[in-house]
Amino acid sequence: MGISVGIIGLPNVGKSTLMNALCHAGAEASNYPFCTIDANKGAVPVPDERLGKLAGILKPKEIIPATVAFIDIAGLVKGAHRGEGLGNKFLHHVREASVLAHVLRCFRDEEVSHMYGTIDPLIDIEIVETELMLADVERVERWLEKEKARSKALKKEERKELDFLESVHASLARGERFGPDAAPSPMKALYEELQLLTSKPRLVVLNTGYDDPAGRGAECARVIEKFGGKSVFVVSARLEDELDALSEEERSQFVKELGVDERAKPRFIEKCHDLLGLVRYYTSAHDKLQAWSVPRGTSAPRAAGKIHTDMERGFVKAEVMSYEHLVLHGSRAAVHAHGFLRTEGHDYVIRDGDVVHFYFNP
Repeated sequence: MGISVGIIGLPNVGKSTLMNALCHAGAEASNYPFCTIDANKGAVPVPDERLGKLAGILKPKEIIPATVAFIDIAGLVKGAHRGEGLGNKFLHHVREASVLAHVLRCFRDEEVSHMYGTIDPLIDIEIVETELMLADVERVERWLEKEKARSKALKKEERKELDFLESVHASLARGERFGPDAAPSPMKALYEELQLLTSKPRLVVLNTGYDDPAGRGAECARVIEKFGGKSVFVVSARLEDELDALSEEERSQFVKELGVDERAKPRFIEKCHDLLGLVRYYTSAHDKLQAWSVPRGTSAPRAAGKIHTDMERGFVKAEVMSYEHLVLHGSRAAVHAHGFLRTEGHDYVIRDGDVVHFYFNP
């Protein structure tokens, strides 16, 4: 299962530049509002050192890494929910995203205009978050209208969907997020259909300048203090995009001189995985080695269902060995001989680094 990242923010904060840096999408990045007219989309493989080592042992004919898809939409502005600007027209592109990456401008550049004339990332995030909340309110109101019409023919005790939608609307109208934990079990499916933007995991991306690529400046410090380091990612999108013109040796040296640990793409992808609580496991069948990302706590049948729904319905068992044991012993046969090849049933929970072969009845 791949993950998808919706890139949002005000105009001229570096969303398309970040998109280009992450996946070489060729998105237009210019100094004027609403440069992005259509949604830009791209996908990249998840950097995975384990996958390469497994390939060296298992010798598959085909190697398929897990992937991350990126979606960059036009900038949101005040009044976007009423049709101001262009961003609201493209919000449907990011409703299905696993994570929203909210890009905040923390760089100063007189040649790049700011929508509201001043560099203040905390004001910027409040503007966009308000528009997302109002967009969710309007979405739930439309669903409520349809459900009220449908519920007229139902008895009071049968109007559970209507009651649920009204509770969601009340929370959003108060400016409160309505997260998945607040949805009762019978309403989980309806809640997921709503695809509330404000309920999605959010990564706050601090786009810095050449003079502060590590994000040690005052603007970044204020945001980190407010939101904490776990949900914040620091990057100089323009610098990252330009690093691709250098040789690998030059890039490595330049990054070290700047005081940045490593390139943005692997750090960004791992940050999204951590934020979503994902683990990666591997399957090897029919000469194909493939990596999969699933939420921590996923059962073996559910993990099989991510490959194909028939595999979840007809799940029989899973043959499991760990990445560490396979690398240590060098082959499936040797892992089995040492007693580390396990047969697991319906209750087994997939662990990070598992190498799994599913058995199922078609």
